[in-house]
Amino acid sequence: MAEPARVSESSSESSSESSGGNLSNVSSPAIPTASPEASPAATPDAAAGRPRKGPFSFLSGSLTSFGFGWLALQLSSRVVAYYGDHPPHYEARFAQSIAVFMKTLIVGMTFLATFTFAFVGLGLFLTFIRSLMPGWREAEDTP
Repeated sequence: MAEPARVSESSSESSSESSGGNLSNVSSPAIPTASPEASPAATPDAAAGRPRKGPFSFLSGSLTSFGFGWLALQLSSRVVAYYGDHPPHYEARFAQSIAVFMKTLIVGMTFLATFTFAFVGLGLFLTFIRSLMPGWREAEDTP
């Protein structure tokens, strides 16, 4: 059998010689380490100089999400009405099975979108209410 090719160790030997033969002192610059003294000023929003989100942002996000939820509810009701008026009917059993699967998938996805937008809107609205209470900024800054 042939021996596997060996990697030249001259570069690693020279680096270990330059560091005194002790490789435990070498740190990897590619892996950032988090300091335990990380402060709120180290967050990306504070570092970029952007202000924190306020009550108006939560309210506008909530209204937008509720609006999309209402549109998804309208779409869901129209899809259910369409499939109620036009049920899939095929002679082949396999084709009928695929048609019912697709109908269930489409109706399920529209209702999933409805409730996803509704719950996101509800969460943002509750965050809006919480942000109106006194002392919410101090509570956000505490770890």
